Amino acid sequence: MNLKDQVIAALKRVYDPEMPVNIYDLGLIYGVTVDDAGAAAIRMTLTAPNCPVAGSLPADVERAVRAVPGVSAVKLELTFDPPWSKERMSEAAKLALGIEDVIPVARIRR
Repeated sequence: MNLKDQVIAALKRVYDPEMPVNIYDLGLIYGVTVDDAGAAAIRMTLTAPNCPVAGSLPADVERAVRAVPGVSAVKLELTFDPPWSKERMSEAAKLALGIEDVIPVARIRR
């Protein structure tokens, strides 16, 4: 597993405490890059600008990424552009949260 994949695996162990789904599958991570020196850049959002964990979740993300062996630095960018929406969630996250329209009607009618 390369370093970027390890960083993504670490992000999948971070949960929004209000939802039983990790932040990666929730679609809160907009981008992950890791350079040859091990510096990781994470671009992320929150479900809303006034999210109750706005003060703690970014720090949890940074801590999780710093703990990955081989990561030399972490730059975290918090953005609200584009705004988060449920369409960013993985199908697994939608299933876990019971959100409708997980399976497109075209696939059901076969």
